Amino acid sequence: MGFCKPAAICYICLSYKSFYMQRFTRLLAILLLCYSMNSYGQFSKGTRMAGSSIASIFFNSGTSDQTVTLIGNRTVKVTGYAAGITPSMGWFLSENTAVGFTLNINPSGEKLTYEENGSTFQKDKSSNFNIGLGGFARNYFTSSGSVLPFGQAGFDVGISSRKTDGFLYLGSAPAVDKKTYDGKSSGGFFADAFLTLGVTKMVGQYTGLDLYLGYNFAYNKNTMNTTTLTDISNDGTIDETGKSETVIKYTNHRFVLGLGFQVFLEKRKKK
Repeated sequence: MGFCKPAAICYICLSYKSFYMQRFTRLLAILLLCYSMNSYGQFSKGTRMAGSSIASIFFNSGTSDQTVTLIGNRTVKVTGYAAGITPSMGWFLSENTAVGFTLNINPSGEKLTYEENGSTFQKDKSSNFNIGLGGFARNYFTSSGSVLPFGQAGFDVGISSRKTDGFLYLGSAPAVDKKTYDGKSSGGFFADAFLTLGVTKMVGQYTGLDLYLGYNFAYNKNTMNTTTLTDISNDGTIDETGKSETVIKYTNHRFVLGLGFQVFLEKRKKK
């Protein structure tokens, strides 16, 4: 593997500097600097890079107050979560450039509750799950030192699933109707493209932590099949049943601050 040995580096530095420098203190300072800058590895062709990033994991919770004329006060409560987990494996084509593939796992969900004068009159829940494969190319602007800046580009494609359910009360007492719905997607598809800039902070000879800022463009398509049940007068009896099919397409632009890790493995030696 192309990871430099500190002892060898310092020996070269000592031989070179001793020819020009007379004072021992200056030579010692140069040796220490040389050791600190090169105690972490330089990459060579065939080095493997295995890692993972947790780029956009969050949980949110909030409320929104609305005042509606002739109705009163309404409160909307929102909770949600999302996680992007992308284990990866790459190979260095040179000392600076690596290419590889990624596995994208992305669960998310959201719940909205609508309240009016202390009573819940509507609730909507949704959950999504994406899984797919992709590729990436990473270029390090320097291949030695303990802090390694890099740029990376990549893409992934995969399948997507979505589930929704909820209820809604319509009308005013005593003539209140209740609608409930339950939907599932079929033929879901997603695609992502991303660009990132960041640094790998080496915390050992073979291990580094990634910190990066990236731009992500996402496309998602789902066909939702939804069943709606209507209970007129809310007496516990289903009076109407409806079915619908809705094609949902959307795109998303976002910036992501991410953290991950990388493990650099030696090229396998032939026996």
